[in-house]
Amino acid sequence: MIIFRYLCREILSATFAVCLVLLLVLISGRFVKYLANAVAGQMEPGVIFAVIGYRIPGFLELTLPLAFFLAILLSFGRFYVENEMSVLKACGISEAQLLGYTSVVAIALALVVGWLSLTVSPAGVAKAETIFAAQEEKTELDKLTPKKFYSLRGGKGVTYADQVNDNQELEDVFLAVTAGSAETFDSRLVIVVAERGRQQKNQDGSDRYLVLDKGYRVEGVPGSHEYQVTHFEEYGSRLEPPAVIEEDFEINAMPTSELLNSDDIKRRAALQWRLSIPVMILVVTLLAVPLSRTDPRQGRYTKLLPAVMLYFAYLVMLNALRGALESGSAPIGLGLMPVHLLFLAIALLLLSGDKLKRLFKSDTAAKSAAHVGDA
Repeated sequence: MIIFRYLCREILSATFAVCLVLLLVLISGRFVKYLANAVAGQMEPGVIFAVIGYRIPGFLELTLPLAFFLAILLSFGRFYVENEMSVLKACGISEAQLLGYTSVVAIALALVVGWLSLTVSPAGVAKAETIFAAQEEKTELDKLTPKKFYSLRGGKGVTYADQVNDNQELEDVFLAVTAGSAETFDSRLVIVVAERGRQQKNQDGSDRYLVLDKGYRVEGVPGSHEYQVTHFEEYGSRLEPPAVIEEDFEINAMPTSELLNSDDIKRRAALQWRLSIPVMILVVTLLAVPLSRTDPRQGRYTKLLPAVMLYFAYLVMLNALRGALESGSAPIGLGLMPVHLLFLAIALLLLSGDKLKRLFKSDTAAKSAAHVGDA
């Protein structure tokens, strides 16, 4: 029991450290992407952290298997380098027992990852989808702050309002838009100044307009003395439709219960993927234990690179088979199990490799002793 607690503490502490680093890398990358969307006016900066918070369960289900795999390699590698493994074997603790202790931790972690993959992560993605849908419904006027210039979508101009009342009506509005196009080398500029402004939709709601009241419109080429001034009681300018934020939410946000009852190939492939992540933790545990064997003179990081390459080969093959399932080029009935079975066979081969070496050495030594006795 003491050895089990010691092993759990070593592996889980390493798992937490590696997972934290990987999680920070993923979050920072996604933060940069969302920040670029905010700068482009596609989303409000205030919702970035909320979206990232809802996506963290999805990040965890991807980072935990790799973190646990690396934690076993680092922990067992240290055991070999510092001769702790030799002491454990001298005390009667075999590698099979250590594998059993590690498998208990792996099963517990697989249950946690399965809960994240099947329940928490889809719910978080659905919440993020709701936020993005609300952002796509908003225009520049919904995000307008008094006494600040805002760029219109498409880079066609800027708008400014001195005041914004409780009804989201603008007061003392300034609007500058380009009337020409670069293709025709037309550099006409339209400047509109009005007392009030408001956002208005057409009857079917497909287009939105900025409607201005009581003002004047100036159109001309900057630097030219020829321009046209028009006074108006009401003036409307069409707003560009909201830009769609590119996120694949449709299937990832679906509850697992809906995927279970679906006959759609893509949804069934998504279900297979959610089920495969907990299975992956169990398989990589069997891979990591034999891959961590090292000689004290070689160092604990000797087999780290080949082990990581094998892990990513596992992940790439799972993704490739998932793509084949979604396209219909692979039978959906088997799911992702062929890849799991392949790497399970590799793990069993690696586990039995050390026993085969010892058996071969003992057989060779016996033959040599027999040969010497005959001589």
